[in-house]
This record gives sequence, C-alpha cells and structure tokens, in this order.
Amino acid sequence: QVRLMESGGDSVQTGGSLRLSCSASGNIWRSHICMAWFRQAPGKEREWVGTLDRVFEVRSTRFSDAVRGRFTIDGDRGDSTLFLEMNGPRPQDTATYYCATRRHDGHCPDDASGFDAWGQGTQVVVSA
Repeated sequence: QVRLMESGGDSVQTGGSLRLSCSASGNIWRSHICMAWFRQAPGKEREWVGTLDRVFEVRSTRFSDAVRGRFTIDGDRGDSTLFLEMNGPRPQDTATYYCATRRHDGHCPDDASGFDAWGQGTQVVVSA
C-alpha cells in the first residue's frame, strides 16, 4: 500500500515561486513508476498538471499546456519524494494540488482515474 502526503502549499505573489513536495511511503515502485500532480479549483474538475514517468533509469516529464514552461517536476530519494516547482505562478494557478502515483506497467495516464494512490492535497493561493 502506498501513502502520499503533499506539503508546501502556501499563498504566493504572482511572479514568485513555490515548491510543493509529495512524500511517499509504503510499497513504492521506484524503478517503474508514474508520479503525477493534479490540481482542483473550487467548482472545477480535477486537472492534470504534469507527470514524472520512470522506467529503470529512463525518466521523463510531461506537462499540461497550462503550466508548461513555468512548472517543473523532479523526484528525490528514488522518487519517494516528488516535487513540483512553480515558477511565475499566476492567479489561475490557485487550486488544491494533489500528487498521485501508480505502477508504470507501460502507460502513465493523464486521467485522474488511472491513478491508484492519492495524497490529501495542499492548497496554493496565488495573488496579484
């Protein structure tokens, strides 16, 4: 069983920066893993933000159009901790941010329904 916990959410000014962390414990598939960030604003559908896709030593990241070029994803300690670096956040980035993970068995989905384990979320508020 995998347990995830996000941290680092805060209020930040437009043009600032913020780093979110997701700590994973339990049975982590460190050599074959999909780890992703999603976000959800009040009254909105959960939105995919980006994914870290790892198979053995091959790691890649993908991002939504909304954040590409501004956000980055990295993992430390065998990807037991996942980071989301928010550079130049905008008010429209305001949301509760969630991390999620699943075993990489050939596909890393962008759909929230494809992930098995979720954190409880951390709130980010971006003000002008």
